[in-house]
Amino acid sequence: MKKRISNNTMLSDKTVGKSDVWLVIVMFTLVAFGVLMVYSAGSYTGERIYGTKYYYVYKQLMGAALGAASMFLFSRIDYHVLHKLRYVILAVSVILLAIVFIPGVGITNYGARRWINLPFFTIQASEISKFGFIVFAAAYIGSHEGKITTFKGILPVIAVGGVICLLIILEPNMSVTICMALLMIVMLFLGGARIKHLLMIIVPLIVLAVVLILIEPYRFARLMAFLDPWESPLEEGYQLIQSYYGLGAGGLFGVGLFNSRQKYLFLPFAESDFIFSVIGEEFGLFGCMLVMLGYLFIIRRALKISMGASDRFGSLLASGIAAIIAIQVMVNIAVVTGSIPPTGLPLPFISSGSSGLIVFMSGIGVLNSVKRRSHKSSEFMFSKLSIKNPKLRKRRAKRTTQIIPNS
Repeated sequence: MKKRISNNTMLSDKTVGKSDVWLVIVMFTLVAFGVLMVYSAGSYTGERIYGTKYYYVYKQLMGAALGAASMFLFSRIDYHVLHKLRYVILAVSVILLAIVFIPGVGITNYGARRWINLPFFTIQASEISKFGFIVFAAAYIGSHEGKITTFKGILPVIAVGGVICLLIILEPNMSVTICMALLMIVMLFLGGARIKHLLMIIVPLIVLAVVLILIEPYRFARLMAFLDPWESPLEEGYQLIQSYYGLGAGGLFGVGLFNSRQKYLFLPFAESDFIFSVIGEEFGLFGCMLVMLGYLFIIRRALKISMGASDRFGSLLASGIAAIIAIQVMVNIAVVTGSIPPTGLPLPFISSGSSGLIVFMSGIGVLNSVKRRSHKSSEFMFSKLSIKNPKLRKRRAKRTTQIIPNS
């Protein structure tokens, strides 16, 4: 596979630029910290329910290993392959969401059917669908730059996003549905859609969200618990109150690693959706701030890669990955701190869950693929090669002399 640098020069994949080392280091730091926190938050629950305190850690380590392999693979593959396979990736994403509803294949847990049962492990189809949508949206918007400013031009993105949202809400999983809807709006905004057209989407979505809350008693109860959790301290408000206790007990510096009290069955889903509360309890405000700085670094790095991408597809692809990480982090932390109504959404790279971990680490691999094939990286490698290769040096000099008279 080769990469074109100019009209006269082709470079192989071996000569493209380097990956973003600091992006990978920070990501692996969050993943390693996540494994540690999954053990801390889930050891008691794992031993009580599954007979071993390492139950969640084993799954997280397996997800980290598969995620690392996937990240390396995607960083080496030219991201333009995703553009060619966009319809296949989208079809797989939708099919997986549909398979969830097949009896015996889809797994029902806590009243929701969100997982697909495979011989050795389970996968959460909605995690894959988010990135499948990013690939499709980036490819479509990148190829139809002139049409995105019209309402008709953004309809395909709305249609695909709507189908995915419909399948996810039927599971039911309102938190991921909201996440997907926000991702769709962000992708359209980044692609150049007009504000008035975005408002034509946002207003109906808000109305639909209100309707969905009102028609489902448990969603309405969650909303009421958010407004005043002490109205039902042993029912809907219980989880949020326990999260408050965990964060409050942590203070500035925390109670120390492995010393959380909330993980002893006081705080439900302490190893997954509410793991940030355990982080706050054990490491305090400063520990939470360090974790948030790690996410900010990754998001900033992803946006920088987006700005340096060699084409519109790569730019939108990197921006979409940055957006989904930012959205999921903000929603998770907002829920744990009681800033928005309680909803289940894992914290990227840290929360327990192999599917999400593998997919997000793969996203970092895609970012590195875009980075390695950006203008800056390619020009740097061309310059480096031209020093060693007289033919390339002559071509570079010839190209420079051709450009100067026209400047």
